[in-house]
Amino acid sequence: MFPADLSSPLSPRALGEFLQANLGARHSTPLIFIGFSAGVVAAMVGAYRWQQSGGQVRGLIAIDGWGVGRVGNFPFYRISHDRFTHWSSGLLGAGDGGFYADPPVEHLDLWRFPHQTWGWWLETGLVGLKTASPMMASEAIFAILKKLGKLPN
Repeated sequence: MFPADLSSPLSPRALGEFLQANLGARHSTPLIFIGFSAGVVAAMVGAYRWQQSGGQVRGLIAIDGWGVGRVGNFPFYRISHDRFTHWSSGLLGAGDGGFYADPPVEHLDLWRFPHQTWGWWLETGLVGLKTASPMMASEAIFAILKKLGKLPN
C-alpha cells in the first residue's frame, strides 16, 4: 500500500522510489496496481516500469482514470463513474473488462461507496464485448481480484 499521506499518489517517480525501497530487486513478487483518478497515471507508469525492469504485474485496476491510456503487457481493467467516462477512456485502451456506474454517480462517490454503486460489468473478448452483467462496483472489483488470482473463489 503506497503511503499517499507521505508522498504524492500522482507521482510515478514517488511510486517507483516506494517500490524500490520496499521491494528492491525482488521482481518475482507479483503486484496488482490499483489507482484512483489522477493516481491512475502513477499506477500505469509504475506498473509498466516494474514490468520493464523484470517485475511481475498481475494486473492494474484503473478506478475513474479518465484519459489514461493503456501501456504494458498485463491485464487491465477500468472502473468508471459513468458510461461516457468508461467509453471515452476506452478509446485509449479498453482493457480486459470493466465496470461503469448506471445510474451515474459522482466521481468521489465511486471511491467512497463502491458497495452502493450499481452498474454494468463488461467482459471483453477477442472480438469486443462478450457479456454485460448488472452488479455493484465492489462486486466488480472483487471479481477482478479473483480473476487476477489474489482472492479465493
